[in-house]
Amino acid sequence: MEEGLRREILERFRIGEADIRTYSPLALAFLGDAVYSLIVRTIVVSAGNRQAEKLHNETTYYVRAGYQAQMGRALYDSMTVEEQKVYRRGRNANPVHKAKSASADEYLQATALETLCGYLYLTDQMPRLLDLLQEGMKLVERRGITVT
Repeated sequence: MEEGLRREILERFRIGEADIRTYSPLALAFLGDAVYSLIVRTIVVSAGNRQAEKLHNETTYYVRAGYQAQMGRALYDSMTVEEQKVYRRGRNANPVHKAKSASADEYLQATALETLCGYLYLTDQMPRLLDLLQEGMKLVERRGITVT
């Protein structure tokens, strides 16, 4: 099996494996937010070199709670039973913070997607995560969903 970024980090910093079942959904979402952001930023930067402000503005479109909520809803039926369970745990979490430009429901749906991203990253399922995000972006675009 090919070593992924997570395993490389654990080895280099001599960190042991933790039982993922002990992680709260908000801890998974915390990590998932960073993983999702890294994927989106990689896509945006790889599309061509441009000013940092333009890169930021394009990235912001994809990382907003409204967009993530739409993607999560569009992907739900494509998720495995285990993925749906993780997603629901994230959606049912009680985050302390609220998004400034999103409804409470959108924020919870976005947290759910980030929870799933964190889970898939920690279980070394990056190809699956990339497949889901690619499909989710296509579904949101195909449906012509307006993201506010």
